Amino acid sequence: MPAADRHSILAAPGLLLLVTFFVVPVGIVFDQGLFDPAFTTAHFERFLARGAYMAVFLNTLRVSVVVAMACLLIGYPVAYFIVRQPPRRRPVLMFLVLVPLWMSILVRTYAWMVVLGREGIVNGLLMTLGITDQPVKLLFTTGAVYVGMVQILLPIMIVTCYSAMTEIDQNLLRAARILGARSGQAFARVFLPLSLEGAVTGTLIVFILSMGFFITPALIGGRRDMMMANLISSQVSQTNWGFAAALAIILLLATVAVLVAARLLTRRLVYAAAKTDTP
Repeated sequence: MPAADRHSILAAPGLLLLVTFFVVPVGIVFDQGLFDPAFTTAHFERFLARGAYMAVFLNTLRVSVVVAMACLLIGYPVAYFIVRQPPRRRPVLMFLVLVPLWMSILVRTYAWMVVLGREGIVNGLLMTLGITDQPVKLLFTTGAVYVGMVQILLPIMIVTCYSAMTEIDQNLLRAARILGARSGQAFARVFLPLSLEGAVTGTLIVFILSMGFFITPALIGGRRDMMMANLISSQVSQTNWGFAAALAIILLLATVAVLVAARLLTRRLVYAAAKTDTP
């Protein structure tokens, strides 16, 4: 059997799954949003005409960007710390990072409701220390949404950065130190550019997941913290299938646009760094 035929046979199951669970559902969503029953843009015009819908969309973008950046700022140093540890310690540390992923998002969100509630651990600690005389409103706020989403998505960022960092040859850092570079210079000129792709990938994964978050904003967020997934759910519950599909299309296109822009920017940064290092 020719090699091309063998490759086609091996790829067939994956292509079948891709078509069944991605292409077909996305096609149905586009059909519902653009044909009702004939071709129409009424659902998109409705979205643009009402400022409340645009506010939800902008809030979704803002929350997703903030969560992605927070996960990057926290996750990258943690991954760097783990990769710098002796090999025998790394599996233990990664195990501790992955433990939260064994619990469902719903359970972890309810846990944050207990922690941030008026009689929760945080308020109890603040009142015990005398910082406040009465419970502080921590639950059903934008800050609670940020904290909950970052805690849920942070392990994904750490694992992604760690995977990229383990591929970097540590001898390159030693060579930079031998050639006279200080530890900070070796990190900035050698390690950081090589790990940039992993950091960007992790940030984009967190951003994509944040754009579709539903449970956490619904349970611990306030009225102003509604996101696109919550809006789509409310439209589906009212059997507004066409408008819900249009919202899903807008969410998908916005996510793709951000991904493309981030990839182009990353390529320019990598090219600029390589050009700067060229003698």
